[in-house]
This record gives sequence, structure tokens and C-alpha cells, in this order.
Amino acid sequence: MNANTRDLYFGYDRREVVRFLPASCQRVLEIGCGEGQFSKYIRSSQEYWAIEPNLESSRIAAQRIPRVLCGTFDSCRAHLPDGHFDLVICNDVIEHMPDHASFLDQIRLKMNRGAFLVGSVPNVRYITNLFDLLIRRDWPYTDCGVLDRTHLRFFTERSLRRSLEEHGFVIEALVGINSVIRRPKTLMDIARTASALGVIAATLGHAGDVRFFQFGFRARLD
Repeated sequence: MNANTRDLYFGYDRREVVRFLPASCQRVLEIGCGEGQFSKYIRSSQEYWAIEPNLESSRIAAQRIPRVLCGTFDSCRAHLPDGHFDLVICNDVIEHMPDHASFLDQIRLKMNRGAFLVGSVPNVRYITNLFDLLIRRDWPYTDCGVLDRTHLRFFTERSLRRSLEEHGFVIEALVGINSVIRRPKTLMDIARTASALGVIAATLGHAGDVRFFQFGFRARLD
């Protein structure tokens, strides 16, 4: 993994997810916290726990977050109190889970009634991915992006919504984020934008989701 990819994975602050945060929270758990940059947006919490499997990043995160466990969620979950957290953050995490359905069941046990699950997942219908699949007839795994080689699960807006609802979450917000149409216009971005607009126009807006790199969400445990 080169330095730029590492920065994207562990050092990015994910400010585009801030708008999905609830107005207040007291006991926070962030899964896959990277270097802990997102924690600066959590102002009201009394407790902040985090899990990060990368050792170097977990050590950096520990300078920002009071309690950082180094490991995967499965390896660390026994150390987390049950029925405790009122906010769980999963920024581009669920797609890395070997069994996302099991994860949603297990994380419920760590949340109190009315707690929030906030995060994001990559959009498998993103225009670049569709181009590779439909035009190039390819499915190229890469070091980062929708087809990151460490992704074990893939989601559309509909499948993400279904997964959350089937596991007892009430969706309060689920929308596309990081639209290619709004990104700085490099030559590659211009090509992606033109392709996305063409698909959207051809489907009379039905495929509007292809312009989004990810979906952000806030779901409440009912």
C-alpha cells in the first residue's frame, strides 16, 4: 500500500459523514477508526471507544481517542460492554466484514435501545464500476475504491437498506455521497461525469445513483 492509499484509508477525516451524526451522544464506539481523525467531530460524548485492526494506525488513534482496541470487531467484541453505546460509527467498514449479517446482529448487542448506527459503504453501481463490468467486461480488484481487494461484501442502495431493516434498524437517512459530478474536474472526472450524466439521462433519472461513490446513512435501533 503506497503513501497516498494509506492516507485515504487511515488518515482521511470523513467529514462528509458528519451530517449523519445525531444531535448528541454520550457513549460512542467507532469501528475501523483509522488514525482517529473522525473523532474531532464528536463533541458531546462522555466516552469514546474505537477499534482499529492496523497496529500503526491504532497507535496514532490512541493519541486522539481515550480507548482504542487493536484488532478486528470479532476479536475485540468480548471487550465491549453489552447494551452500552448510543452511537456506533462504521465509516466504510461493513463491506470488510466476512459476514455483514452476523455483524449487524452482534453490534445490536453492544447498543442501547434507540442508539444510532452511522456510517458509509461503497456503491457497487458507481459509474466507473459499471463501465468496467458492462463495457470492458472486467471486475478488476484494486488497492482502493469500490473494488478494493479487501472488500468482502458489495452493496447497492436497495441492498443496504434491506440489510439494515432486516436486522431491526429504522433508517432515518440513507443517501448518496461523494458524487462524481461535484468533484474537481480532472480529465478522468470529466469522463466519469459525462458517463454518469449519459446513463442518468438514458434512464430518465432512474439510475441517478450511479454518480455516487458511496452511500451515507443513519439508522436507529428500534
